[in-house]
Amino acid sequence: MYDREQVKYGLLKRYFGHDSFRSGQEGLIDSILGGRDVLGIMPTGAGKSVCYQLPALMLPGVTVVISPLISLMKDQVNALIQAGIPTAYLNSSLTWQQFQTAVSRAAQGAYKLIYVAPERLDAPSFIDMISRIQVSMIAVDEAHCVSQWGQDFRPSYLNISGFAASLPRRPILAAFTATATDAVKRDIVNMLALRDPYSITTGFDRANLYFAVKEPRDKLAETEKLVRSYNGQSGIIYCATRKNVESVCEHLNRVGIPCTRYHAGLDDEERRRNQDDFLFDRVRVMAATNAFGMGIDKSNVTFVIHYNMPKNLEAYYQEAGRAGRDGSEAVCTLLFSRQDVRTNKFLIDNSNDNSQLDPQTAAELRRRDYRRLEEMTRYCTTTDCLRQYILNYFGEKSGNMCMKCSNCAAGFVSEDVTIASQKILSCVYRLAQINLRMGESFVADVLRGAKLKRIADLKCDKLSTYGIMAEVPVLKIRAITQGLTERGYIRKGEHDELILTVKAKELLFDGATISMPFKKDEPKTVGQKKSAYERTTEEPVLFERLRNLRAALAEKAKVPAFVIFSDATLRDMCRKKPKSYPEFLTVSGVGQTKADRYAAQFTEVIRGYLGEDNTEFQSETSSALSRRKLSQETGELPGKIFPSSLSLAETAERFGKALRCGTDEAQRRITDFLTDGGYITEENGDFKVTPKGGINGIALSTKCTEEGRITVLELKRAAQKLLTEGLS
Repeated sequence: MYDREQVKYGLLKRYFGHDSFRSGQEGLIDSILGGRDVLGIMPTGAGKSVCYQLPALMLPGVTVVISPLISLMKDQVNALIQAGIPTAYLNSSLTWQQFQTAVSRAAQGAYKLIYVAPERLDAPSFIDMISRIQVSMIAVDEAHCVSQWGQDFRPSYLNISGFAASLPRRPILAAFTATATDAVKRDIVNMLALRDPYSITTGFDRANLYFAVKEPRDKLAETEKLVRSYNGQSGIIYCATRKNVESVCEHLNRVGIPCTRYHAGLDDEERRRNQDDFLFDRVRVMAATNAFGMGIDKSNVTFVIHYNMPKNLEAYYQEAGRAGRDGSEAVCTLLFSRQDVRTNKFLIDNSNDNSQLDPQTAAELRRRDYRRLEEMTRYCTTTDCLRQYILNYFGEKSGNMCMKCSNCAAGFVSEDVTIASQKILSCVYRLAQINLRMGESFVADVLRGAKLKRIADLKCDKLSTYGIMAEVPVLKIRAITQGLTERGYIRKGEHDELILTVKAKELLFDGATISMPFKKDEPKTVGQKKSAYERTTEEPVLFERLRNLRAALAEKAKVPAFVIFSDATLRDMCRKKPKSYPEFLTVSGVGQTKADRYAAQFTEVIRGYLGEDNTEFQSETSSALSRRKLSQETGELPGKIFPSSLSLAETAERFGKALRCGTDEAQRRITDFLTDGGYITEENGDFKVTPKGGINGIALSTKCTEEGRITVLELKRAAQKLLTEGLS
């Protein structure tokens, strides 16, 4: 008898490697299996894809997955194929012959899931193919693209409901997105014509992400400092303009940090090559505009830096959410400047996105964009908990302190700013008396007594308020001005000019007082956090060996490393240390197909690490040869294959390339390491092995040469392992 529950959990373990469902997943899956449309609002990393991929295996026929970007399709299809699920994509990256083969196999029922772009839905070849197969479900990924009120509106998404209705039998529609306001949710339901959908919002909180806002004087220097603090981990730096992408990329490469770039000004081939370099970990830092967007399915991104403030919180949260997709700890830092506000206003005013809309709708969308920009600016200047601010924006209540954002970590002190506020309000008033309405920056310059030509030309240096706050930092003046605006003493005009409100009278004439919170000096740990690798990996040496093995397997399979296993899965291996096939199956993220394919290689490394299999470093399997080749190509220290014994000179030659130095320099560094560690001593130019060195595989041996008998230092496997761990 068919037991749906048993089959459901069996498939979850076999193909996805999990024993239980995450929050919200099971309700969505059960509704789909019951024939009901669904709408899932789930944060990045919450497992949206499982909600349609698993029922696709249980439903008859095919599930069509509508996905917005080719790169996103490729990553998801590669991951499914690695898990043993027959899947294909149909897009413009295929040759004509490949496309025809995929269409033919699809018509024969060879696939359970077919990924397509929304633009493909009205292509005659696709319509002809789809009419010959049973479509049980249409899954719409990034469903917010259907709404013109969302941040990534795609007109082609409007064709989905018509496509579903045109099929001989209307399939189940399942829509998913990570971020959606109430207005966008309503649009998704209406535009996709969902029928009485089961709808769930599992929460927007990404508990594994640390949020920080900084306002540095030198963004390039701060970016370099942050990237170095993450110790070679993968990260994305988002910039508002192509010019900033080029500047960041050039600077990081110049100071020795490999970085690649992505923006719409590059040709298709370079964008593809640069994206692949990042996905395959050949280059670990990517500087990009938001063109490097929804197609990023890389699970091991440790940090996201926003070099410029985005236009709205929806875009910011989605881009920041590309960090820590596998649940590992990650950091999202926004580098704010007042110029970012002006840049975004320019982008809003000159956007071509709304060129096909009627003037009234276009004007309303522009007003909406300005409101969102104000919310984004408040996020950058608020003294409240950053996580709480984000969650409240999306309609989700939270506690007052998260202790995982720069505001909560820094803490605040309350300061009486009554006199400073009176000076600012008085300056705005004096400017109005001479028929000048000026913005925040100009007011601050007058108060600071700046010697600017524009101030002199307008005779503002004659005002009684000129220079009366010369001793106050300009950033503090702006912060107080922002606080006065938020509290209703000042309002901003159409061009951000400052205008006093009736409430200003309370501070100027009625004796009212005002206090504002200001950040304490940041603790040194904030913004200089250890890398996620250092914070969460209990066994760093084992983790590195597993990561090297994964990299070699990924190179051989020509897929990104995270498609083999995520960093979170490798960390679970480090915790559980499985030494057999059954134990390997207990690791989170390991399904039966992947266990069949990879258990032998990974358990071999783990047994070798534990010292339970002395033959581990002797086997020269094809995967081991791949790892040796990868080590030589990338310059990484040899981490897996060790000859039975090497002389000191041979060891130096072997390690020289990885250490990026000559053989002589490598030999010096090796002998310094062994001497400092007490493994050898040197007397009159001759080495002697200490008892500690003997235990760790170091020995002296005599060899016959043409010049006579000589004594050389021999490094056995244990000593080579010691060097690999000590010099990396």
